Amino acid sequence: MDTPEADGITRRHALTVAGGVLAGATLAAQAFPAYGATQDADAIVVGHGLAGLVATAELAAAGRKVLLLDQEPEASIGGQAFWSFGGLFFVNSDEQRLMGVKDTYDLAWQDWQGTAGFDRGVDDPKGQDYWAYQWAKAYVEFASGEKRSWLSGLGVQWFPIVGWAERGGGLATGHGNSVPRFHVTWGTGPAVVEPFEKKVRAAVADNKVTFKFRHRVDEIVTTGGVVTGVRGAVLEPSSVARGKPSSRTVVGDFELRAPVVVVTSGGIGANHDLVRQNWPARMGTPPKFMVTGVPAHVDGRMLGITEKAGGRIVNPDRMWHYTEGLRNYDPIWPGHGIRILPGPSSMWFDATGKRFNTPDIPGYDTLHTLKTITDSGYDYSWFVTTQKIIAKEFALSGSEQNPDLTNKNVWQLLSRIWQTPEPIEKFKNKGEDFVVASTLTDLVAGMNKLTGTSLIDLADLKRQIEARDREIDNAYTKDVQVMGIRNALNYTGDSLSRTAAIHRILDSSAGPLIAVRLNVLTRKTLGGLQTDLSGRVLNAAGNPVPGLYAAGEVAGFGGGGVHGYRSLEGTFLGGCLFSGRQAGRAAAAATAT
Repeated sequence: MDTPEADGITRRHALTVAGGVLAGATLAAQAFPAYGATQDADAIVVGHGLAGLVATAELAAAGRKVLLLDQEPEASIGGQAFWSFGGLFFVNSDEQRLMGVKDTYDLAWQDWQGTAGFDRGVDDPKGQDYWAYQWAKAYVEFASGEKRSWLSGLGVQWFPIVGWAERGGGLATGHGNSVPRFHVTWGTGPAVVEPFEKKVRAAVADNKVTFKFRHRVDEIVTTGGVVTGVRGAVLEPSSVARGKPSSRTVVGDFELRAPVVVVTSGGIGANHDLVRQNWPARMGTPPKFMVTGVPAHVDGRMLGITEKAGGRIVNPDRMWHYTEGLRNYDPIWPGHGIRILPGPSSMWFDATGKRFNTPDIPGYDTLHTLKTITDSGYDYSWFVTTQKIIAKEFALSGSEQNPDLTNKNVWQLLSRIWQTPEPIEKFKNKGEDFVVASTLTDLVAGMNKLTGTSLIDLADLKRQIEARDREIDNAYTKDVQVMGIRNALNYTGDSLSRTAAIHRILDSSAGPLIAVRLNVLTRKTLGGLQTDLSGRVLNAAGNPVPGLYAAGEVAGFGGGGVHGYRSLEGTFLGGCLFSGRQAGRAAAAATAT
């Protein structure tokens, strides 16, 4: 293994990345015409989400003329990133050191490899995981090096308490973060999008970028095997609010020409048919009911369109769906689901009231728990918890569910110390997935009423909760979840803001009792278009399709699957940033004259 130098980037890998950019430039000199009378722009970027904004900003900074297309109206600039919690994965950051966390590149790379489980031709240039592995190594080096300083230089800041997501619950070499690495952006997702949107809008004012809203790409045009532009439909103007479904009424068509097309169109999370079509057997039978964690326009259309232009799709069976989804009582898009980001203390049961075993503990191993749920024969599970726990441990994913962080309201943020956050209370009072009761008897009656079944047996549930509660009396235990709670309380960040003081679930002073029905929530596509380290889309033979680039979720966040089978969390926004930057810089070099 190379040892990262002072800036966190290995010399060999820096040369590899730079070599990819230079290779793109050499190819361009041979195959790409300069921007002129026969071209509408130097580059076309398809998708105005985070990866598209970053790629466009890089192209414009290099002096290129760019057309930025999206089928959605202007209100949806920033895509899914705008709705995100703003979590970013850093290694050995200032925030980690403030919290007393000792992190290194070697530890992070160990965690990434143990989590990703790359096993599909890592050493074969034609293997599905060959470029995914290269991207993963480059990304962990980026997160250990210039990522934080780059974003900080753009004005991005982070909440000082670092979160600990995906703890794994296994061996040191297995899945999970060995230390906290989840850095919440001050301002959440909108604050991650903001500097790049500003750069692009400044480039619009400077006549380097032209927005093409309501332009739906239906075909990537190739001439003699070389990309020469895009064709599609112009959709009628739409004034719908961000995230709301827009019409698909066609009012015209278009064809635009450029020597470079960069696809940054996102994943498949809102297309349940595609999710089920690609659902892997290793994760059991797809749930009959799922809530949707992304707006309706995240439909996966551009994957097939890019494949028809010669691009290779790899690892389509790898995906990331959450197990703690709530039906949104005030939905923005169809089937709108919100994820609970739980602390470690709620007890987790299947639909029949059987307690989950390790590693199916809140915050430990998302996909293992998903498999456990599908194996149960039901499409939901339960948290049984207390008001004391949800007051400190429940967070809701989404910028709109965290007005204190999103609006940078310090007083509102501090109020979490003495009261349950208002968005949590609203879901508890208005959300159809919550049952609140003063006694366990009433709680079980409410759980069975909610599902229209008698699956939960009062005596059996009481037996399991009391067994767990008996483990609280000592500072040591054989109960793995209780061990995890004590482990969390040893971390300053968790004890301050994310873990309730350990207590018995049936302690009336911690009540009322709360049961939360948890639905599977669709979210991320981990596979996608295979790309080299310059973001060039590769064909089935492993060669770049001239003029075709991809970045963000449509490319598996780099290489067709930088995460492998699982995510360490905080890595989706970062994958859009890194892959968008790589593709934008390489495409700019490829169109240099």
